Amino acid sequence: MPGRRVLYWVMCAAPPVLDWKHAADQLMGRGWAVYAVPTPTAASWLDLDRLAAVTGHLVRVHARLPHEPDPLPPANVVLLAPTTFNTINKWAAGINDTVALGLLNECLAARVPIVAAVYCKPALAAHPVFQSNVALLRHAGANILQGEGSVVTSDGGFSWAAVLDALDIPRP
Repeated sequence: MPGRRVLYWVMCAAPPVLDWKHAADQLMGRGWAVYAVPTPTAASWLDLDRLAAVTGHLVRVHARLPHEPDPLPPANVVLLAPTTFNTINKWAAGINDTVALGLLNECLAARVPIVAAVYCKPALAAHPVFQSNVALLRHAGANILQGEGSVVTSDGGFSWAAVLDALDIPRP
């Protein structure tokens, strides 16, 4: 797919991930080559073979062995959607215990654009460590979509349209 921009799609276990097919179609329709990287829990919710067939790329959940080549081309952008209370907090702390978190940490440090769409309960979103971690990640350069004026609260729904609009990043 020459000329297609590479998007790593880190997917967390939250209800909007179940609408992945609609989002994948929209992403690919906007010219992205989509490489899905679900968290282990999200992977247990998804049909990974179907996800790979739709995107045309291997779905990455587990770390590769030291002798294996990296199956992912360099990313132009990372989409973290939906993301959860747990993933935001682990990412901000630099925890690297899954392929998904490892990519987020590496891409943040490398200044690859990252758009993260939060989906969590209002009670969790009000937790003081969560808000400080969102601020930390924003300060580091991540575009965190959160709150009623953005895309998320579990009571208010989730807007894939808002997420896709945030990905309208000019070509380099």
